[in-house]
Amino acid sequence: MHPTNNNCSAPGIISAKEWFSTGERLPYDTAAKCIIGASEAAQLKYLCIFNKLVTYSKQNQGGVVSFLPGFPSGSYDWAKIDALIENQHPLNRLYVEYIGQGESDKPENYPYSTFERADLVEALWNYHHIDSTVIVTFDYSSLVAIELLRRQQEKTANGIKPSTVITKVLLINGGYFADGHSHPIFTTPLLKTRFGKRGTIKAQTSDFAFNGMIKGMWSKKYQVTEAELAEVRDAVRRRNGVLFLHYAAGFVDEHKANRERLNLLPIVDKMHHDVSFHIVGSDKDQFEPKQVKLAKERLSKYGVSIEVVPGGHMITMEQPQLIADRILAIAE
Repeated sequence: MHPTNNNCSAPGIISAKEWFSTGERLPYDTAAKCIIGASEAAQLKYLCIFNKLVTYSKQNQGGVVSFLPGFPSGSYDWAKIDALIENQHPLNRLYVEYIGQGESDKPENYPYSTFERADLVEALWNYHHIDSTVIVTFDYSSLVAIELLRRQQEKTANGIKPSTVITKVLLINGGYFADGHSHPIFTTPLLKTRFGKRGTIKAQTSDFAFNGMIKGMWSKKYQVTEAELAEVRDAVRRRNGVLFLHYAAGFVDEHKANRERLNLLPIVDKMHHDVSFHIVGSDKDQFEPKQVKLAKERLSKYGVSIEVVPGGHMITMEQPQLIADRILAIAE
């Protein structure tokens, strides 16, 4: 049976305003790649990044589940799942928001890339004194996770103990192989063009234009509501944020240009004895339908857990209970 937005086990709509009100914005020095204090912020140029850290006194304060955001609605993708985890089995959780998304600053002239996103994640880990983490990613954050794993593997190979050790990874509807991308032409490939830029400028104020850009990310069976779309619009539009869809739409090209470094296969080959790998894909994923098939062909021999579930690309919003259950099973 396909999911519907009337799933009684799922929480109701959590507003973007509510989601962002429970986190904080931190000053981030993009040159030094670190979170800075108030005294330093008064003297340096910096950008503010949003994050949400939830911890519990009875749990190891140095261990968290790190949730990395999707494109384009960022950390808000995890709102329903966070509510379920909180009610079922509270875990230490860190929600990351990249520059350009959500309540983070959204500069126009900024070198948006997988690598600067990985720098930001590491800066947050260092700031919060995270010793070990389970990484959960959605959408294009799979590339960030691969880069972070690559850095960990390189340090370990050189006899350097990483300040934050990744122990488990859950990758949801992401891109794992440069030869597996198949985004429809009217989506990400169009967004990176000048025509796409004009469209994002219009979508900043036009609900019709915005909905036209993102409505296809849900499965037809799910029947996403206008109320849900309104909250996604709020999450993306903050601080003139729709332009980010244009500025960051080159992540597929970046993956192809760095196909050797950002290839999940050699990462799993070298790290599967020390890191537990899990992949979840949607049977109606409109953006990365080939990736799970390739993962089964290339990674199954390493014992990687690979599962296909009902739903469209926005599985975190369509099937929050199912995803929350998978996260809890892996994290525990």
